[in-house]
Amino acid sequence: MPGIVPLRKNARFQLLWAGSAVSQLGSELTRLAMPLLVLALTGSPGLAGVVAGARTVAFLLVQLPAGVWVDRWDRRRTLITAQGLQAAVSALLAALVLTGQVEAWQFVALAMLDGLCAAFTGPVLDTAIRGIVPRSQLHSAYTQEEARTHAAGLLGPPLGGLLYGLGRAVPFVVDAVTFLAATLCYALAKVPRRPADQPSPQQERRGLLGEAAEAVVWLWRRRGLREATAAVMVLNLLGGAFLIPLIVLVGERGGDSRVTGTVLAALGVGGLAGALLSGRIGRLLPPGRLLIAVVAVFGVALAATALPWGVWWPMAPLVFITLSTPSLNVVMNVVVARMVPEGMLGRMGAVLSMGGMALKPLGPVLGGVLAAVLGGAWAVVALGGLLVLVAAVAALSPQLRGFTGEVADEAPYAPA
Repeated sequence: MPGIVPLRKNARFQLLWAGSAVSQLGSELTRLAMPLLVLALTGSPGLAGVVAGARTVAFLLVQLPAGVWVDRWDRRRTLITAQGLQAAVSALLAALVLTGQVEAWQFVALAMLDGLCAAFTGPVLDTAIRGIVPRSQLHSAYTQEEARTHAAGLLGPPLGGLLYGLGRAVPFVVDAVTFLAATLCYALAKVPRRPADQPSPQQERRGLLGEAAEAVVWLWRRRGLREATAAVMVLNLLGGAFLIPLIVLVGERGGDSRVTGTVLAALGVGGLAGALLSGRIGRLLPPGRLLIAVVAVFGVALAATALPWGVWWPMAPLVFITLSTPSLNVVMNVVVARMVPEGMLGRMGAVLSMGGMALKPLGPVLGGVLAAVLGGAWAVVALGGLLVLVAAVAALSPQLRGFTGEVADEAPYAPA
């Protein structure tokens, strides 16, 4: 299209992406360093779990109101403030560790503050991409975003362990620096301050629940997108359940912790490759049918890890699992960015995020119970079979089979 620069020359998007990349890398390296620090200072695995849980609880409690506020507030200022506060949290934790004054309650409080900030960061970044990337380039933009996510997940934990070995405070100092660098990138990217279709005074007077309910009603009325959201929720539940059975499976075959870690690294390798190929894979099928296919591939590959071909065999099907899922993430992100009115993007991002995470915490519990009752091999077979069943049920839905994510028939959004 004339007048549209290639995505690689879109300086605002590339600055936004660079800021997100460096920020996410910092968060990933502390994901390992934090439990190591808590265990070293307190000797309590339970407290390490409480710290991680506190961050998640804070994130979920604020996610929905954060989405509403993102649609109301100056988005650029919100993003820069949230990242600045996260930099301060990491710097404060590093200072407490260096001075030897850190206590258990401080771990929990700082983790909750970090979760509160993260609840605002995600919706703003989602709206920012819509504001600075032309619709024709959204697929390429989200492909680049997905590659960033998997690269950070692959590099972050080992880098965090390396930095922790240099000194307990080092990962958190580096994390603070990454947040500051991200803040600078976001400022230079000039994230759009307000949506083009701003909420009316009458809309704002309805309050948080009214505006959040509007997003839920909007989603419920969009056939195809509604069914896709429900299928993704079930995928997150069952997809989050296989880790414990897989660890048990590797142990049953004689693998130690190093073998288990190497086997699980296949998830990162497949995810990064899948992110790089997501553009091509995502164009093979329309969104609804792609979702059905990805769930089916996930189920078959997961069940295939139980084949009795040695301790290293699960690496092969694990690569296929994460090779297919990034394409689905990219396509669904593009669909949401195109379908959802700009003035509702913050709220809708929060609603979809909460919906996607609502069942996810139950996954490890389900996986642990199945592994305890059935053993590792039969547990992954059971989970794989359930995923194939979900794909079969989803394929019976005409709304999902015919879902293309097109918005030609959508009525324009007018705030009440």
